[in-house]
Amino acid sequence: MLLPIGSLTTPGFGGEAREVLGFLQRAGLTVWQVLPLGPTHPDNSPYQCLSSFALEPAYLDERDLADDPAFDPGVPVGERRHGTGASKELRAAFERFRHRESHWLEDYARFVAIREAQGSRHWTEWPRGLRDREPEAMDSFEQANTERIEAIAFEQFLLERQWQVLRGEALRGSICLFGDLPIFVAGDSADVWANRRLFQLEADGRPSVVAGVPPDYFSATGQRWGNPLFDFAQMAADGYAWWRQRLARHLALYDWVRIDHFRGIAGYWAIPAEAPDATEGEWVPGPGDALLEALGTVGSVDGGLPLVAEDLGVITPDVTALRDRFDLPGMVVLQFAFDGDEDNPHLPVHHRPRSVVYTGTHDNDTTLGWWRSLDEAYHARVRRWLESMQGIDAGLPMPEALIESALASRANLAILPVGDLLGLGSEARINMPGTVEGNWCWRLPAGALDDGVAARLRERLSRRDRLV
Repeated sequence: MLLPIGSLTTPGFGGEAREVLGFLQRAGLTVWQVLPLGPTHPDNSPYQCLSSFALEPAYLDERDLADDPAFDPGVPVGERRHGTGASKELRAAFERFRHRESHWLEDYARFVAIREAQGSRHWTEWPRGLRDREPEAMDSFEQANTERIEAIAFEQFLLERQWQVLRGEALRGSICLFGDLPIFVAGDSADVWANRRLFQLEADGRPSVVAGVPPDYFSATGQRWGNPLFDFAQMAADGYAWWRQRLARHLALYDWVRIDHFRGIAGYWAIPAEAPDATEGEWVPGPGDALLEALGTVGSVDGGLPLVAEDLGVITPDVTALRDRFDLPGMVVLQFAFDGDEDNPHLPVHHRPRSVVYTGTHDNDTTLGWWRSLDEAYHARVRRWLESMQGIDAGLPMPEALIESALASRANLAILPVGDLLGLGSEARINMPGTVEGNWCWRLPAGALDDGVAARLRERLSRRDRLV
């Protein structure tokens, strides 16, 4: 099931997330795709975070924190977030966490503290001494803000602690937590501020070129994401150490990791920073094998990288070859399948076992919303092809027909968005690529994942031989 943590009725790592685990077990599902968990900007996009390593502070479950026996019971929850009333044992655990994660945690805590003091301005607009991390300016700020910096770090420790409790419960229930690693990072982030040499930036820290994709299914002018692009030559010089640390952090949080925009490793769309949209970009070769070989030293599952390649968009033969050389599962999306091209790789007849099939992703409309947007001729083609390729009843309504198609696919893993499982329309759409307003706002209706939904889904999984 695809359900972002941020789309829970009350987003967080506590009781409601545990209830989702219970639903997954009752339904017979074994994978929960949660998308990125990082601290977001005001647009709430988990793909544009303040850090590639930190967790979103809003996800700290205060009900669990209020009942935490490691704190003095007389201390208010708001003060506990920052360490007040913590037991000696908890303090010692925090110091161990702080030491283990020091390669990102200290810079993140400083970054957030300065950003707060600067009224949330982009770091390139800070006073030069702080913008450029000049020792005297940094020392002066840290001395004046020691408590706040430590409080931010302690909050990350509590978030990690709650997430790992949830992950342990998932493991005991044989549920895999499937995360996401956005290939690019936000320009206004601790990652870029603390590692400027690893990015293609001007002297003032502003990007010279930015990331995006050319015109595609979602936009006639492409998508200008605005992320600064990596300086892969600099990264190669130390064996892609930052990338190895980044993947190690993700593997400490998730069982599997999807590399979002995997094609950027083979080649990426570079857009001049001053360009208003993505039409002026050009393809630039990426690090390819060298980066994936370096990441292979981080960890493996059954002799391979625990990664899934998000290989959507403009996929050229070099991208497919790179994915296959490292034996990475790719993705197919059924909503992309029925454009009339019989060679379309998303058509069920072309699915490969070592792949992940989706009815739609977080970037798509719900299947019901998608279906309602199509004309009758398109409807007829979809039904005809589903029946001829998979024997799916032409009279089955949407989204049930596309769910049946996903479950009948040869792909080893089928991921079903929660909006489709609940039969919801466009009101449940999570994100509209290329736009910044109104995204990441949808919340799961309270009580929607009930026993009836679980029982119906379990029966479908059994009938399609997908119960483990």
